[in-house]
Amino acid sequence: MPETPGAPQRTRPSPRELTEGLAPEVVRAGPPPTPRLVGAITVRPVRPEGADLDLVHAWMNLPHVAEFFGQAWPRERWADELAAQAGGDYARPHLVAVDGAEVAYIELYRAARDVIAEHYPADPHDVGLHIAIGVPERIGRGLGPRIMAAVAGGLFAADPRCRRVMLEPDAANTAARRAARRAGMHLLGEVELPHKRAALFVLPRTTADLPG
Repeated sequence: MPETPGAPQRTRPSPRELTEGLAPEVVRAGPPPTPRLVGAITVRPVRPEGADLDLVHAWMNLPHVAEFFGQAWPRERWADELAAQAGGDYARPHLVAVDGAEVAYIELYRAARDVIAEHYPADPHDVGLHIAIGVPERIGRGLGPRIMAAVAGGLFAADPRCRRVMLEPDAANTAARRAARRAGMHLLGEVELPHKRAALFVLPRTTADLPG
């Protein structure tokens, strides 16, 4: 696991992560891949230190992000969180850029290792998506749906065995629900997770626009 000097290392899995009774095929699936993208939207893994850490920490403390992410943590805790994600098989943090300018943070996670697996027939290679737009002036201009659709297509391209991309925003987050629909995702229903009531959306591979 990468370490950031002076940052306490997380010793327990994410409270969302399922760690017991996993099927062998779920374990073998490994961490989610970095989406394979071409064009104006690019995605890269987050470094748990330096400028990347500063950017994620600043974005997570913005009011519109903190309201639904609920992770307006100190910089040191974010250093721990990003390092822990990068060191495990459950999730991977990434930054999204459009035309070279970084605009969003995403977390990709294996849905079969997450609490949402208890609410739909999860496949080992399904990938879940969390997204936070870090540039407030870009909100409401179609950026969210554009990123969701591009990332989903890039995941399908990167992992041929990935059958679905999942999104589970807070059920009260009407903007995220609208963006999910505009990205082509379908609502499976509202579900009770340990930390929130969520709207569970899915984008199956058969309806995704794969990158050329």
